[in-house]
Amino acid sequence: MKTKMKQLFAAALLAVLTFGATFTTKADNNASSSTVVEIAVANPDFSILVDAVKKAGLVDALSADGPFTVFAPTNEAFKTLFSQLGVNGIQDLSAEQLTPILTYHVVSGKVMSTDLSNTMVPTLNEGHKLKLDLSDGVKINDSKVVKADISGKNGVIHVIDKVLIPE
Repeated sequence: MKTKMKQLFAAALLAVLTFGATFTTKADNNASSSTVVEIAVANPDFSILVDAVKKAGLVDALSADGPFTVFAPTNEAFKTLFSQLGVNGIQDLSAEQLTPILTYHVVSGKVMSTDLSNTMVPTLNEGHKLKLDLSDGVKINDSKVVKADISGKNGVIHVIDKVLIPE
């Protein structure tokens, strides 16, 4: 079960990474021929996310077909988290600490912004759900979606301004 969860998470993170490359360029609502990993690696705004995925050992899982929806925090979002935790960066966190955080950012299926509603959705971090709130923009828990619908061949990425932490 852990291996399956890691594979699903990796695939979702690949979607996030795909979004990253598009985040600094022009968003494309049509599915990209690039994987989320290829997109994320190419985007400097997601370098911390990429490092976290590598450290958590989720890179291989990101080769899955998906589809996945990834709520991808930017480098600035990670820097804010590090400050709150009193750590210097990814190097101060273990793979065991990173995995549940990263899998909490991934939802099964390709959920475009037009598919969102006020609801709770299960994440790949088993037993944990995200709260979607569309009453004032789009919020995922207490994070705002700052860029939506970055489509890759194995899912979609929505850029968020905070790292989501499972309770």
